[in-house]
Amino acid sequence: MSTIDATVQTPLGGPTLPQERRVVTAIPGPRSQELLNRKAAAVPTGVGHTVPIAAVAAGGGVVVDADGNSFIDLGAGIAVTTVGNAHPKVVAAVQAQVAQFTHTCFMIAPYEGYVAVAEKLNELTPGDHEKRTALFNSGAEAVENAIKIARKFTGRQAVVAFDHGYHGRTNLTMALTAKAMPYKSGFGPFAPEVYRAPASYPFRDGLTGPAAAAKTISMIEKQIGAENTAAVIIEPIQGEGGFIVPAEGYLETVVAWCRENGIVFIADEVQTGFARTGAWFASEIFGIVPDLVTTAKGIAGGLPLAGVTGRADIMNASHGGGLGGTYGGNPIACAAALATIEAYEEEDMAARAREIGEIITSRFAALAASDARIGDIRGHGAMIGIEFVDENGAPNAALTGAIAKQAMSEGVIVLTCGTYGNVIRFLPPLSIDNALLNDGLDVVAAALAAN
Repeated sequence: MSTIDATVQTPLGGPTLPQERRVVTAIPGPRSQELLNRKAAAVPTGVGHTVPIAAVAAGGGVVVDADGNSFIDLGAGIAVTTVGNAHPKVVAAVQAQVAQFTHTCFMIAPYEGYVAVAEKLNELTPGDHEKRTALFNSGAEAVENAIKIARKFTGRQAVVAFDHGYHGRTNLTMALTAKAMPYKSGFGPFAPEVYRAPASYPFRDGLTGPAAAAKTISMIEKQIGAENTAAVIIEPIQGEGGFIVPAEGYLETVVAWCRENGIVFIADEVQTGFARTGAWFASEIFGIVPDLVTTAKGIAGGLPLAGVTGRADIMNASHGGGLGGTYGGNPIACAAALATIEAYEEEDMAARAREIGEIITSRFAALAASDARIGDIRGHGAMIGIEFVDENGAPNAALTGAIAKQAMSEGVIVLTCGTYGNVIRFLPPLSIDNALLNDGLDVVAAALAAN
């Protein structure tokens, strides 16, 4: 047994972990470096990593590595462990389900867990219309199926995605995704009948919501034709593209136009869903009711699960056997999802997300008063992006990367994003306490000052 294997069994995960930042070795430490060396020899270079550590435990607001370093987690596995890593409810539910059965394939022998998750998603997603839900494994898979369903329902083929959008790494979702590097470059040709429209980016385009929507709609009508368009898909707050919050009135105008033209409006809530933005779903913040909603990430406390939820007439358009997958709605993941949703509800984590967002935005607003390199502070709830610029207002990716690297070396995990690579995104687990959150923000602020 290697030293890493032995160490994995040492620390306890979940809320039992000391909630502290602790750096006791250089990063990476020797045991983490051992795993990184093994990774280099066993895993292709295309599978990168952000933080050079070997994680062995996580819980609350920390991730612990094989060398005993404790990192403040401001990324939550890219918004996956929103409820907190190894949440007691999730652990108990998973353990009970593993002991009962691990798989039958829902398309062979259905089970209650899948149906219960579908019922919950039908209840929680925006709108009081009759809904149906199908479960899958990943956000990309959910998006692919949402497109399939929309095409089947409308009998049309064209799909509109947006500048700065991110929807996944499969062939179809790469076509939908805007950013070439690292997601698309060299991997084409991509799925056809996917078109890109301009999105609302208030910090960069300066347009009001209705003006930005008019630009979007004009492009679709002139270059594609409403009568040819099956679906419009957008993240209500664009994630990988830079946590871009559209101008007021933008989404409402686009949704209304889709309804007028029989186009399925798909809200990709993979990153924004499940209390992350201070609401169950970001669509609620903008007062829109999507036809279809895709979910994943925060749905199951860290287990792989995804869903497409939407209007019953649209979801029922597919023929029998047209939707599904061997592992879609796996019973263990479903058990985790039901426990996770229960934790969101009982602990009022949407309110906690709003508190976290207020702390982050107020801290950076104070810094921005004396540091013009902070170009924009945006987001909702515990999904906040800080866009960094140079003296001319141009994207400052070098500064962004330097801040993230220094913060990591001092025990804080922060993630970067943005079409231009110049946004730091804050996605802490909602179980993080204020003392730990503020310590992490202190480190990030010091890194900004030092660079």
